[in-house]
Amino acid sequence: MTHQQLTSAGKPPVTPVRQLTVYFSNSRRGARLARQLAVQQFTEWTGLPYDADPARAVALITAELASNAVRHGSLPGRDFRLTLRLLPAGFRVEVTDTQPERLPPPVIAEPIDDETSGRGLLLVEAYADCWGCTAPDSCTKTVWAEVCLRTPDA
Repeated sequence: MTHQQLTSAGKPPVTPVRQLTVYFSNSRRGARLARQLAVQQFTEWTGLPYDADPARAVALITAELASNAVRHGSLPGRDFRLTLRLLPAGFRVEVTDTQPERLPPPVIAEPIDDETSGRGLLLVEAYADCWGCTAPDSCTKTVWAEVCLRTPDA
């Protein structure tokens, strides 16, 4: 698993097989709906069941990225954007918010045992095959993560 702190150049573009972009309200409900939509699209596009490991990874990753956008990356009255991409070898989740100056840390520290938060990006790191952040302009940032669909022997 890799984490990439990227500039506007970002990761080399991969032409998606399918793509969907939806805006959600800056709320816990918006984050929950984003997670539900991501899993629904994942299962529809890949044909994998809801309880497959990759679908669970997509659910967890989307929940963490969307809740981070709501909690740390939004301005009052501004929505966050969820983009889902089915790639030739994987599934990419992108969450775009309106706080480009609040980038994820380049190194994720282990949280202190009694803290009740601070584990979200550790989970993204554990479940994503790769993830990172781009700041395409001065008004937004996108945190993305990819889940590979190939088996290790492929």
